[in-house]
Formats: sequence, C-alpha cells, structure tokens
Amino acid sequence: MDILSNIFVIAISAIFLNNVILTRFLGLCPYLGVSKKLDSALGMGMAVTFVITMASAITWVINMYLLGKFNMHYLQTVAFILTIASLVQFVELFIQKTVPALYRSLGVYLPLITTNCAVLGIAIININDNSSFIDSVLNGFFGGIGFTFVIILMAGLRERLDKAEVPAAMKGMPIALVTAGCMALAFLGLSGLSF
Repeated sequence: MDILSNIFVIAISAIFLNNVILTRFLGLCPYLGVSKKLDSALGMGMAVTFVITMASAITWVINMYLLGKFNMHYLQTVAFILTIASLVQFVELFIQKTVPALYRSLGVYLPLITTNCAVLGIAIININDNSSFIDSVLNGFFGGIGFTFVIILMAGLRERLDKAEVPAAMKGMPIALVTAGCMALAFLGLSGLSF
C-alpha cells in the first residue's frame, strides 16, 4: 500500500500542485499555440507526455551512470537537450507516418517540443530533487499528464470563447491570455495543499 500512496502523491503533485504549465510556467509556447483546437491539443499532449516520460528515464540514466561517474555534471544541459532532440525526432517521424492529419495540424509546434522547456525542466527537476529512477519516470509521466490536462482544458475553453460574444479588442490571443491567467490563479489556489 505504501507504493500506491507514493504513486498517488506523485500524481496529484505533478498534475495539480506543481503543474508544469500553470504553476511552474514552463511550456507556454505550445500551451498557447496549439490549444486552438481540441484534437491538436490532445495530440500535442500525448506527444509531450511520451517525450517527457522517456526523457525522464533516459536523462536519469545518463546523469547517474555517465555524467556522475565521470564527474561531468557541467555537460548536463547539453546531454539532456541532445536526448530530448533525439526523442522528438522519433515522435515526429512516428506521427508523420501513422497520423498525417495530426502531423499537419501540429505544424511547427511538433519540432518545437525539442526546445519545450517543460521537457527539459522536468528532467532537471528530477535530477535536482535526487529522485530515484522510478520516481523520475513517474514524475515525468504525471507531469506530461498534467500538461495534457491543462492544454486540453484550454483548448475546450478557447473553442467556446470563439463562439462567445467577446469585445472585438479581446478576440483571439487577448482573451486566451486572460483565460490562461485565470487558470493559473485557480491552480495557484491548490498550492497550499501538502501531503
């Protein structure tokens, strides 16, 4: 039961309390850029979840058995970015071959997962917190789930806002930024919770 409670704490913490977008403010480019339509937001969320989970696992191994063993922690950012870029290339090729419509709808945002600071941020947070391998992978997975949850929520709100009567000056990105700010405030209200 202790293992399940640990997984539950990591899940609630990564999805709600320390959400990578709304409380750590990482990954805002795809959050605002891809959240116009629900299907592209879901596709981006799944791609980011896969990349964050795999990057958390691989970067933990690289840091522990390569950089740590040879005392080369100064190469951490370079090694992590190369790992993430390789994973994104794999995901991009996979989506292009299997779901071409999703590949076209994601457009330039799919290769931008490489420079998505949410992916690199979670990998570095896992290392800085001295997480175990399993905790790092779980934190990466649930961080990706939190990213997906928030981007889908934003896409749903933006689709409704497109049909709403909004003043002309607020249409488009201004109302999206106001909505994002309100969502961040709502998630900030959860920050007082602790386990």
